[in-house]
Amino acid sequence: MTNVQRILAIGLGNEQDIVLVRQRARQVSHLLGFSQQDQVRIATAVSEVARGASQAGFGGRANFLIRDVERRQYLEVTIGAGSGAQGPGNGMPLKDDAVVTAHRLMDECEAAEGVITMRKLLPPQSWVGSGRLSEIAAQLAKDSPVANTYNELQLQNRELVTTLAELRERQEDLLSLTRELEDTNRGIVALYAEIEDKAERLRRADEMKSRFLSNTSHELRTPLSSIRALAKLLLDRMDGDLTPEQERQVRFIETAAADLSELVNDLLDLAKIEAGRVEVQVAPVVVDNLFRALKAMLRPLVDEARVDLVFEYSDFTEPFDSDEGKISQVLRNFISNALKFTEQGAVTVSAFHDRAADTITFAVADTGIGISPDNLQLIFEEFSQIEHPLQRRSKGTGLGLPLCRKLADLLGGRVDVVSQPGAGSTFSLVLPRLFPAQPSPRNEGI
Repeated sequence: MTNVQRILAIGLGNEQDIVLVRQRARQVSHLLGFSQQDQVRIATAVSEVARGASQAGFGGRANFLIRDVERRQYLEVTIGAGSGAQGPGNGMPLKDDAVVTAHRLMDECEAAEGVITMRKLLPPQSWVGSGRLSEIAAQLAKDSPVANTYNELQLQNRELVTTLAELRERQEDLLSLTRELEDTNRGIVALYAEIEDKAERLRRADEMKSRFLSNTSHELRTPLSSIRALAKLLLDRMDGDLTPEQERQVRFIETAAADLSELVNDLLDLAKIEAGRVEVQVAPVVVDNLFRALKAMLRPLVDEARVDLVFEYSDFTEPFDSDEGKISQVLRNFISNALKFTEQGAVTVSAFHDRAADTITFAVADTGIGISPDNLQLIFEEFSQIEHPLQRRSKGTGLGLPLCRKLADLLGGRVDVVSQPGAGSTFSLVLPRLFPAQPSPRNEGI
């Protein structure tokens, strides 16, 4: 709902009226609670447009109003040329600079049917009701100014001086802010340099770690192979019979050497992947052939009295492009973990083709102990293991699942896990059906 209240009207017949309308504009804006700067803006905009109206023809008029628009009040000033205006419809041929000035200094400025309308939003604390309007009208009648051009010029000069002082102060503030920004920029540049330096140090440290893991793994492989070979010779009775106690101790040696060999192999694989020196051997992979090989390979690990290892052969019989050896390595890890942490039930291995995403998903589901939501990310961190009685009984390296995730990345896929404590887990390897193009690996070997 719109409501309009009239404050006063001023005729525009000569140059003195332009001075008067400027004085009245300043006076009205002061009584309405506008700031000193806004008073100058309103007076300047009104006088410029009034000058244009006066030049267009005699008999023009300036109206000062209060307009309510959606619980907001505006000072509205309308200025139109009188009957002596030139052009059809008594239009006001205002100069461009007057219109530009009004647009810049007021909140709204529009022209229609030979009338220029300017609006400025009243300060929030300056709501004008009928009582307040009467007070303003009485004050305007009491303080009626005299249109003195000389006095008005003096006042404009003082306003100009005040404005220039404010501009100078703002310029100094801007210069101070600029210097502060320059100091901040220098600090940011120094910080970036420090970050780059630390990133370079981290990169070198990572390379040294990969080199250390590689060298250590190589150095450990030879003595471990010897220990395992000697333990096998002793268990095969190549150097004579063993007492039961000797056989038990030699089997401890063989088991410990096998566990250590597994750790060394995982460390070496991780070092190769992190160094970017692992080649992916892309070839057609058939799911059924892969499952048959895994079933034969993992049969010795299955305690058929407790757990069933079930391979659900897939309806997807077409070959897809990937590295069968690395897929097998990931699935062996998933299955061996599932067998370790499933006391009763089944471990089910399946595969399916998602035609919409054009991906192949291998899933290993168990009925084991499950994993709590807090630990779902922990299991993929190197050397991290979850506290559980079965975990203490089934020692591991803590490198298998991190290695699986890196191998999946290498194959252009990902590893997912869904689990619930006490209800089992499902680990999935999701791969693209068509192997993505990869940059050539570095030539250096580990």
